[in-house]
Amino acid sequence: MPDRINTNRDRSTFSRLQRSVFGAPKDVRDPSLFHKLSLIPLLAWIGLGADGLSSSAYGPPEAYLTLGSHTYLALLLGLATALTVFIISYAYSRIIEHFPYGGGGYIVATHMLGKEAGVISGSALLVDYVLTITVSVVSCVDALFSFLPLHYQEWKIETSCALIVLLMVLNIRGVKESIKVLAPIFILFIATHILLLAYGIGSHVGQISVVAGQFHAGWTRDLGILGWVGIAALCLKAYSMGAGTYTGIEAVSNGLQIMREPHVQTGKRTMVYMATSLAVTAGGLFLCYLLVNVSPVEGRTLNAVLAGALYGHWPMGSLLAFLTLFAEGALLLVAAQTGFIDGPRVMANMAVDHWFPRRFADLSGRLTMRNGVVLMGISSIALIVMTGASISRLIVMYSINVFLTFSLSEFGMSKFFIQHRKTEPKWKQHLPVHLTGFTLCATILAVTVSEKFREGGWVTLVITAAVIGLCGIIRGHYLRVGANIRQLDDQLANLPADGEPTAAPADPADMTAIQLVGAYNGFGVHTFLSIQQKFRGLYKNMIFVSVAVLDSGSFKGAAEVEKLQSSVQASLDRYVDLSRRLGIPAEGRMMMATNVVDTAVEMCLDLSKEFPRSTVFTGQLTFRLEKAYHRLLHNETAFAIQRRLIWEGVNVVILPIRLDM
Repeated sequence: MPDRINTNRDRSTFSRLQRSVFGAPKDVRDPSLFHKLSLIPLLAWIGLGADGLSSSAYGPPEAYLTLGSHTYLALLLGLATALTVFIISYAYSRIIEHFPYGGGGYIVATHMLGKEAGVISGSALLVDYVLTITVSVVSCVDALFSFLPLHYQEWKIETSCALIVLLMVLNIRGVKESIKVLAPIFILFIATHILLLAYGIGSHVGQISVVAGQFHAGWTRDLGILGWVGIAALCLKAYSMGAGTYTGIEAVSNGLQIMREPHVQTGKRTMVYMATSLAVTAGGLFLCYLLVNVSPVEGRTLNAVLAGALYGHWPMGSLLAFLTLFAEGALLLVAAQTGFIDGPRVMANMAVDHWFPRRFADLSGRLTMRNGVVLMGISSIALIVMTGASISRLIVMYSINVFLTFSLSEFGMSKFFIQHRKTEPKWKQHLPVHLTGFTLCATILAVTVSEKFREGGWVTLVITAAVIGLCGIIRGHYLRVGANIRQLDDQLANLPADGEPTAAPADPADMTAIQLVGAYNGFGVHTFLSIQQKFRGLYKNMIFVSVAVLDSGSFKGAAEVEKLQSSVQASLDRYVDLSRRLGIPAEGRMMMATNVVDTAVEMCLDLSKEFPRSTVFTGQLTFRLEKAYHRLLHNETAFAIQRRLIWEGVNVVILPIRLDM
């Protein structure tokens, strides 16, 4: 007895510590839950638009520096960048309309091009989101450490890892909570960069004519030396090297599930905020580089040089320049949110389709995808350690995969409008946009791969190919298991009843079998029949217990939750009906939750008090040859429930469901 008391005390202490760090569980029965957790356009812009907006720290400077001495072409680059942002954003706004519960690259490619294209797009997105977190955090640390003495540089890896752990904790607590914590950084960035661009352009209006003259002179000179082909090649290379500018656009369409209803309107408004702020910031920086005649300085970013040139003569100019660069660096930390918000969501969608272990679709008590958040964080930490927190090595790996996803999405939507041009009245309006988006994205992808491949871009492609291969192995296993289970369904799901039917209620004084069930299928019927066969005549009552599991596939709105409840209740009613048709009094009990084990244990403990002469039964898949990865791919819920209930003094029997594989 003392050991049991100590164990309960230890568990209580751990629970309090866990709750203080990650927060208290959410009440899934709260009718206003979705409203409380969902994001209005402003918060969605902060959480999902920060990735794109923060790319102004490295996208435009990378493109500008690629021009070398031909900086006059930055005028064209600024226009092309702003136009590309609006084209891709408009295309994804159309995707939002077609996929109102999340139209990210994985969903679009799967529905429009097939499962094979979907897993390629999804795997590419996952690798890209890990790189988003890694690049954002390392860039943030680089910016912050640039103000510290050199001997502090050796702590960059540890600091980067610590920031990722902090973001993991914030996101496990909840998406909305994490965004609110980081919102002041986003606001500071907007304020400082509005001032930077407004002052940079407004105070140099007189230089516009000079820039126009330089453009004409440079164009005439290069046309004679390089020709049209040479100028086009140079523009294309610089345009592609600044491809990091567009990496965050897809995030809005992928994160619709966490937005305030109506999802489509909120998503489209968020897309407008994100596209406008990114286009103005990126295009404005290109123009400021030309107006101020910025030149690269060793050890300083191009934006740092620009801020120094603009504020150098101000009374507190150095402080303002510092705040601008600090906001730029800190925003990169907010940008890592995109990876933690959308990465686990892509993983969950792939888990629902059996490309990933099913547990990655589970929600925690805080209604966050804890498993996905943890895996994204661990993967980012591994990349940091592997690359030594070198931003130059990481940036080479970055921005390749996102354009693979962009290209597949735009190609899929183009194919859709071509095939449905007779039924889609606005196909002539939408098809050119998607074809243009596909052309731009495919071009950027081809140039980026060719330019970065030998420098280390091949690593990204190898990692992506490995993820795709792993997904194929996982799905193959689930398909084989599914085929075996379907054989049970064919044999048992429509089993005819043979006995004297009864409508009598369950008697608490009789021996009672409490069976944990899910959907009505051969698995549950097999367990039920095993109880009747192995304990013939012993149990006079059957109590069927089901937990309506709220996961990422069902947590899309109040209507989806109601649909889940109705489906689970219908399955429960079929089990009760089967038992009664066989002459055994039966009842059904159901609760909705995110944690199957905790909820099932709670329900069984209550039932064991109501029916003191009871035994809990559950089924468990059993393979002919048990392998290590089976525990990862299949939740061993039955054993977890058994351990908890046996400790509480409740009898539990696990009946095997044998699979010949």
